[in-house]
Amino acid sequence: MARYAVFSDVHGNLEAYKSFLDTIQKEDCSRNFCAGDIVGYGADPRECILLTRQLAPVVVCGNHDWGSVDLTSIEYFNDNAKQAVLWTASILGDDEKEYLKGLPLSYTDDELTMVHGTLMRPESFDYILDFKTAYQMMKMMPTRMAFIGPSHVPGIFSLKDDRISYTAEPKLAISDDMSYLINVGSIGQPRDGDWRPSYCIWDKDQGTIELKRIAYDVKKAQEKIIEAGLPEYLASRLSEGR
Repeated sequence: MARYAVFSDVHGNLEAYKSFLDTIQKEDCSRNFCAGDIVGYGADPRECILLTRQLAPVVVCGNHDWGSVDLTSIEYFNDNAKQAVLWTASILGDDEKEYLKGLPLSYTDDELTMVHGTLMRPESFDYILDFKTAYQMMKMMPTRMAFIGPSHVPGIFSLKDDRISYTAEPKLAISDDMSYLINVGSIGQPRDGDWRPSYCIWDKDQGTIELKRIAYDVKKAQEKIIEAGLPEYLASRLSEGR
């Protein structure tokens, strides 16, 4: 069986993550991959790191992961994101920080490529929001399948004979003569107007890619953000999917 789960941007949201974990146990996947940003924004970074270490043998770093351990600048972060990163850094233990420091910028095997942002400048954690940037990335991909996350908006770019297309449809049949760049969305902070966490299932046996959504106790996650003293906006945005 070759059925893979790929997820990203947990962002310290333990309630969303637990709901995802309950769901993924029923998905019968043979491998799990995380495209970065385990921490940042949410109130439970330590717990989310622990769960990720147990669930996903393959994890790449996100900008919030590295920002929390001083491996990338947070100067370009907005004020809310900066506060969250600094708060996260203040509560992480040494072992958790070492784990985040050890996460690579990208991952490639015989089947797939994974990076939080782009292959052009993985250390910059750039978003892929347009055809030009997606095309650049897809021409660099060493595999036909690649997975990313940072915009928190799920969707699939496809490339064939230099013709690129995009769909936000949740399920796509894979063609052998095409390449695919999949933004798996976000577990902890979706931003496409849908508050439900998103993740991707690549079923090699069935020849499909599917972007899936789940529900979770968003109110509890919001309450914990407020109780932690984090910016209120980080709580309110969760129920709005932005």
